[in-house]
Formats: sequence, structure tokens, C-alpha cells
Amino acid sequence: MISVNGVTLPGLAGENVVDALNRFQTELPQVCYHQQLGPIQTCDTCIVEIDGQLVRACATPVRAGQVIRTEVAAAKTAREEAYDRILGNHQLYCTVCDNNNGNCTVHNTVALIGVEHQQRPFQPKPYEIDSSNPFYRYDPDQCILCGRCVEACQNLQVNETLSINWESANPRVLWDGGKPIGDSSCVSCGHCVTVCPCNALQEKSMLHEAGMFTGIPLPMFNSAVAVIKNIEPSIGYTPILNLSEIESAGREGYIEKTKTVCTYCGVGCSFEVWTKDRHILKIEPTHGPANGVSTCVKGKFGWEYTTSQDRLTSPLIREGERFREATWAEAIDLISSKMRQVKEEHGPDALAFVISSKGSNEESYLKQKLARQVIGTNNVDNCSRYCQSPATVGLWRTVGYGGDSGTIKDIEAARLVIGVGTNTAESHPVLATRVKRAHKLHGQELIVVDLREHEMATRADLFLRPKAGSDFVWMNAVSKLILDEGRAADAFLAEWVNGIDEFRDSIKDYTLEYAVRETGLSEAQLRDLADRIVRASDRSREGGVCVLWAMGVTQQMGGSETSTAISNLLLVTGNYMRTGTGAYPLRGHNNVQGVSDFGAMPDMMPGYQKLADQDVRDKFGAAWNCEMRPERGLDNTQMIDAANAGKLKLLYLTGEEMSLTDADSNHVAEGYGKLDFFIVQDVVFSNTAAYADVVLPASPALEKDGTFTSTERRIQRLYQALEPLEGSKPDWQIYQLIAQALGADWNYTHPGEIMAEAASLTPLFAGVSYERLEGYNSQCWPVDADGTDTPLLYTEGFHFPDKKARLYPAIYAPRVQTEDSEYDLHLNSGRMLEHLHEGNMTFRTPGIAALVPDAFVEVSPELAAERGVQDGSFVRLVSPFGAIKLRALVTKRVFGNQVFVPMNAQRAEDAVNHLTGQNRDINTNTPAYKDTSVRMEVLGEVGQSPLPRTNHRYATRTPQNGVEVERKWARPDYVYPGDGLGLLEGASLNSRVDKFGAGADD
Repeated sequence: MISVNGVTLPGLAGENVVDALNRFQTELPQVCYHQQLGPIQTCDTCIVEIDGQLVRACATPVRAGQVIRTEVAAAKTAREEAYDRILGNHQLYCTVCDNNNGNCTVHNTVALIGVEHQQRPFQPKPYEIDSSNPFYRYDPDQCILCGRCVEACQNLQVNETLSINWESANPRVLWDGGKPIGDSSCVSCGHCVTVCPCNALQEKSMLHEAGMFTGIPLPMFNSAVAVIKNIEPSIGYTPILNLSEIESAGREGYIEKTKTVCTYCGVGCSFEVWTKDRHILKIEPTHGPANGVSTCVKGKFGWEYTTSQDRLTSPLIREGERFREATWAEAIDLISSKMRQVKEEHGPDALAFVISSKGSNEESYLKQKLARQVIGTNNVDNCSRYCQSPATVGLWRTVGYGGDSGTIKDIEAARLVIGVGTNTAESHPVLATRVKRAHKLHGQELIVVDLREHEMATRADLFLRPKAGSDFVWMNAVSKLILDEGRAADAFLAEWVNGIDEFRDSIKDYTLEYAVRETGLSEAQLRDLADRIVRASDRSREGGVCVLWAMGVTQQMGGSETSTAISNLLLVTGNYMRTGTGAYPLRGHNNVQGVSDFGAMPDMMPGYQKLADQDVRDKFGAAWNCEMRPERGLDNTQMIDAANAGKLKLLYLTGEEMSLTDADSNHVAEGYGKLDFFIVQDVVFSNTAAYADVVLPASPALEKDGTFTSTERRIQRLYQALEPLEGSKPDWQIYQLIAQALGADWNYTHPGEIMAEAASLTPLFAGVSYERLEGYNSQCWPVDADGTDTPLLYTEGFHFPDKKARLYPAIYAPRVQTEDSEYDLHLNSGRMLEHLHEGNMTFRTPGIAALVPDAFVEVSPELAAERGVQDGSFVRLVSPFGAIKLRALVTKRVFGNQVFVPMNAQRAEDAVNHLTGQNRDINTNTPAYKDTSVRMEVLGEVGQSPLPRTNHRYATRTPQNGVEVERKWARPDYVYPGDGLGLLEGASLNSRVDKFGAGADD
């Protein structure tokens, strides 16, 4: 118990005094403190008296028996003095400030402390505003040097770009030690802007847009600021702040703040979107369960596709080689008549349905219901076929559920994180921040196994670069070594795992000698890897090993086998069933987990209920008043094969750029051309839409309600922030129109009704409801009927009847298209931080397009020297399946005879999948994109470098441990507020710094 202003209250172990006071709702200024950043200790505005001494509440741990007083004169005077120093760095003009929205910490603290006049006049700094970043600007004159942005960049995002030059006569925030923002290592993640407590860092989309008076011309604006400053000495701040609060309240009438969920990768970031009519003012992350205040460049700034001028606003019907606009009634009538005709003439299996991983769970559920109930086919799939299906199979085989073992918090809690075939910092950037933070601040060990030396590889304690496609071998060799040397988790295996003998026999040939030959890794590297895993797997301690993997594993001939091997290795070492352990196949798109969860699979109903199960068919048949068929339908890749064979007549595809993202783009295009009828539903006219007979204009995430499911298995609500653009409709409404035209009795009025139906038929989601998902609430499946969810799986056994996991004897499926004398280079492909997949969404944000304008091919320095290639050299990459012409980028990120092409391309003819073939994972038909060999023809032309010199990849970071506030305290002009009050007479500056610094000994 502690005493707060004479009242005895309960303190919590591990919390700081400021958190206790906030919990007790005790008013206390705290300008630099932010709960997600921790104590920064630069502002001194949270000083309180504890046991007779003035200390910072933000950095003082709660201890039993503390006597805390916030309202004693000495503490109040110290806070006022500290805040007056802040106001000397900040020009208050709240009424005409774009940041005057009720959440400005500096503004609110003026009122909280009751400041009427500044004792220290505002002192302009000798620096210009920096507007060189495409998305935000930094105004040094408004910067109070709180260091929040530095702490967020250094120790939360861990991009390590920002610092403060505390030793300067005029300190300011620096990017890479003093570069313009646009030339620095800044990745435009937006952390700094989000945590800024004033308007020093602000989104350009807010400037001159947010306030009633902020759009006035600059000369008038400056005059208005001058007026406010001139009257302050005579009337005080109270009337000025009252006026600004009236103006702020007025903004509530036209600024909408709507909670949504990010529509890019599978991390599942949630935040508020601020809109003014159809103008997106900003994205404001606060306390999303996956991300808190974190975002990446796409989630924070990449929303202009929603308001793009080339949005589809009318159905389009093909007439010859052209499209004409049509009414919705005409388009729906044509689609329904064609569906009837094809079904009558060729049977229901002549139709197929591809469902978008960008759409909501409810939309996934409805479209698979349209296929199964109304048409009668199981030809249903989604884009997880291109990336995550192998990982799902590997987990189904071994532990029973096809999803992440835990949440991002579990990954943070691991003692060792192993990333295999995942460029996490670019593909799942906010999740990567948690790994980088744990690695930097909390001693987490990081191992990266990959072909490219991307950011996570440069940060790793151990970076291994095996031969392409050989991960299965080293995993089994390490498992065998650990078992043979008696270092496996024997007690765990005996209690919780079946199949140990069969597994031992299946890996008997995976000796270290064989692994060295097959992978190119040395015996010493393999032994070191095994040692690290065993050390981190000690079940007597907190945490363990988490393995993250993505397309570098799954897009291989043996993607499902390697995913199985990952889970086997985790079982052998006992890395399931507790916090900080488990398997994490990182999902690529925002709802690629949910679209499969809710039934967009050829052999599964919602919740992975098998169509082969008669009870499942009976349940859905009764609910839907139809007969359910048991046969497995076609998956995405089989649909194209069937179209080329003349067996598939009609394809209905939603929200996928399948013509560019499926392997062997030429084969895909041929299949489209052989369809009798092709329906494409999308937000913009995509390359795939060019092949369609009807194009339907859909609405993106900001224009509808629904839910997404992230890679954590976390279901979250998104709310409609904008009315659907005139002429477009949300996917679920379009599906209902088609179903009704085909005679179905569908009458959904809101996605919540669809979720209720899905939950009633699906044990995995039994307790999911819109009421339980209100606001920022979320649920991780499985969810019991009473609403209890499961953030960490397998705490009471595995998802099999006997509750035991299974060591599954997997099979090595090596690459087929290896390098030869004609095709002598290995082609790798993947994502870039700035873009999502092919770039249909991100290229429509000019600031992002400027950072990475187009596709290119990364070439190693050794290969470049051998072939006479330099930055900007035009080369042609040729495979047995096609060719593309790109500019080269010479970089050490790739090695030897390996080349890398990002997925994003401005022009369809430059897309990397013109090169990939039809090799597929042996279990799931996932294209083996990474099993591709090419040759490179140097064309003799040289253009500009394909990656602008302003891109962050050229810059050098400036890492440090947070804001380094001790350097501020060491300044000769720094005096701890309150020292002149006689409480610490005779103390030297250094003793004051020691006493009031980190706060650990207070």
C-alpha cells in the first residue's frame, strides 16, 4: 500500500509512480512520459514529493509504504518551473494550429498547471522547417525537446534514425546526425509523428486542413499568430485557451474519427482514421492490441488509393475489345444469367470462385456460401494458396491448428527468435519492431536464415545463408543432432508428443556430413545453431524459442514439408505450450488468415470443418437448406489449369491481381482467354480486370464495416469511415445482389448478422460477436461460446483427440529448376517495405511511389563485376517461361549468382511472375516461386539508378540507447527544478543527476 495525498491506495509491483497516479486518476502533468515508451525524463513536469524528496514520478518505482504528495507547494513550483522552460521552446498559437484537436499534450498541460504567463519568452531556434519527407514535416521552433520521437525511433520502432544534439547551444532533433529527413534512414513509419506531444512533427495531410482558421494564407496566418502572442502578456493564457478550445470543439462537427484495421499486411494494426469529408487527415494509432502507437509507412500514410481518381464507379461490360459503363441492375442480370447458363449446360463445377484476402471475414463467408449453397460447387479458394497453405499443412500435421501458436507478445517474450525465409522488417514491419526492441533492450537472441542480407539479417546474432531450397535439410540435421546427443526435451516428448520412433527413423540419413553437402553450411555452423536452440529451450526458465517463417519457406517444392520440419524441431526441443515459444507462419495480407478461416477453401467449411465429414455437411445443409457435396473443389492453380483445358467455363474473382501474382503469368493469361465468362470485382481497374467480361466496382476497407483476422488469429472490427464512393458497393452487398438474382433468400442488412450466422455454425468462432469486438476489443480464435478466447494455443494439450502432438515424418522435396549452363542464376522474389505485393494500392500514394518508383533487379557486386553491370544498367532476365526487362541495382544484400526482383511493378510486363513456372508444393499446389532459374542479358543501356538516392537504404543509421537524457542533465545550463527551494541545498550538479536521473534508487 502507498499513501497518495493522504489516501491509502494499492500499488502494483513493477509499476512506476506515474502509472499508479494515472490509475488512481490523480491529475499530474507528464509531457514527455508516454506509457508505451516508458520514462524518458526530459521534461521534469511530473515532479512530486515522495518521502520528503522531490523526484520524477515517471522514473520512480512504487514501493510499499511510500508517502506521495502531488500538491505540496515545492512540487507544484518545480513543475511550473519545468513547464516554463518547455514554453520557452514552443510558440503557442493553439487557435490557429492544425494540431488543436483536444489531444495536444502541450496545450492541455498549460491548462492543467494553470499557466497564465510565460516567465521565459519563446526563443526561436536558428533552423528552418524540414519538409523534405513526403509525409510529414519537422518544425524546430515548435519542438520542446521532450525526446518522445527519439525514444520511439530508437527503442520502439528501432530504426535508430533520430537523436538530439544535447551538447549544442541550440539543441534540436536530428535525423542521422543532421541530414535532411528526406535524405536520411527514416523509413516513414510515423512513430515520431504519432508520439509528438505538440505540432513539431505533423502529417502534411493535416496542414491547413484540420482547423477552422488553419487554411488561411500564410501572411494572414503569421499575423494571427502574432496577435495571439501579443495579447498574452496582458490578458493571460486562460481566455486564449478558452478560445482555442471553442475552435477545437468546432472541429468535432466536421472531423470524423473512426476506428479501423490496417488493410495491408497480416500484423493487424488498428487505429483511428481522421477524415474531413473524403479527405483523409491522418491515421492515429493509440492502443491497438497488436500495434499500440506503431505503424509502418503503408499503414500510416498509404491510404490514397481509397480516394484515387481512378477508382471504379460503375459496372463495366465488355463489348468486343472495349468496355462500356452499365447499371448495377444490368450487370447483375448478366452475371446471374451467365451463371445459370453455365451451370445448366456444364454443371456447377464449371464455375469457380476466388475470394479476396483484402476483403472481410463476412465477405469471405458469403462468397463461399454463394458458391456452395446457390451454385453447388466447392471450387472455392483464396490467395493463401500462393503463400501460406504449406505452413498451414505443416501445423495441421503436427500440432492441430493452422495458425500462429501465440501472439506478438509471445514473440517478444522469447529468449531466441529464429527467422527463416522471412524479410520481417519489410513484410511485417510492426511485428519486426517488437523483435528488434526485445533484441536491443532485453537480450533476446536473434538468428536469421535467409538468402538475402536484409535488415533483420544485419541485426542478427547469427546469420546463416544456406543454399536455396535446403532449409528442410538443416532443420532435420539439427533435430537429429539434438536427439542423438540426448539434448531433446525428453520429459515433454514423453508426456505430450506421439511418433518419436517413426520420426527418428525418418531423419536417420540427415547426418551433419549430408547437411554440409546439401546446404553449404559448415558443421561448426550447424553445431552452433543446435547449441543456441538447446540453450534457449530450457523449460525451467521463462520463454524459449519462437520460429518465424514466410514465403522463403512456403514458396518451394517442399514448402509444406519444410513447415512440418520447423514444427518437428520445436516439438523435439519442447518449444510449445508456454509463453515465448512456438510456430509463427507470418501471414502476408491483412485477412489472408481470416479468408481461409471463414471457408474460402476447396475442401473446408468455415472453421476448417472438413467437407468429407458427413456431420459437417448435414449441419450446413440444414442451415442453408441445400445439399452439400463432399468432393474437394479446385484450388486457384487448378482453376487456371482447368480453364486452359476447357473444363472451367466461368470464373468469379474478387480483389486479387491474379494475372500478376500467380506463377507463370503467360499461362494464367491463356487460361483467362479460354473462359466463357470472367467476372472481376475490384476497387480499381487492375491488369486482371482487362481480361474480364464484367468488372464490378467494389469498396475498400474504409468504406465498410466488418472484421479482419490477423496473423495472431486475432479478430478485430473495422468501422465504415467513408460512404462508399458513388457507384461502388461493399463486396458483401454485391454477393447478396447476385445471390438474390439467382433466387436465394438472402436478406442481410449488416455484416454483424453474417458474423452471427457464421459463429452459430462454427465451433472455432462460437463466442465471436460484434458486441464482444466493440471498439478496440479483439478475440483470438478458438473462441468459446462464453466469449473466452485463446491468445496462446496448446496450454492444455494439442488439437488432436488424445491432446498429443505428432512428430510427422516429412519428405525432402528439393528444387527442380536448379541452375544450369543456360539458366545460371537463381531468382529470388519478395516484398519491399514501401509496397504491398504488385503495388496496386501503394503506387497510388505519390509519396510511396517516389520512394520506390518501379521494379528492378538486385545484383551482387561480384556478379556485377563479372558481367559489367552497374546501377541503372538495363538487363533482361530470361527463364524458360518468359522474360522481363529491368534496371539493375548493385547491392550486397544479394550474394553470388543469386538475383532478387521485388514483386511490385508499375507495368504489368515488368512483373516478376512472367519468369516463374508451374512447379508447385507437392501437397498444396502452392507455386514454387522460389524454384526458378534465369539468365541475365546485359543490354548495354544505362539509366538512372532504379532506387532514388533519397531512399532510406542508402543512409547510415545512428543507433543509441533512447534519448540519452543524461547528456541533457550534463549541460552546464541544466538545473533540476526545485533545487533552489532549499530541499537539496549543497548538492552538486552531478549528485543531482545521480539522485534524480534513472529513478531506480529513489
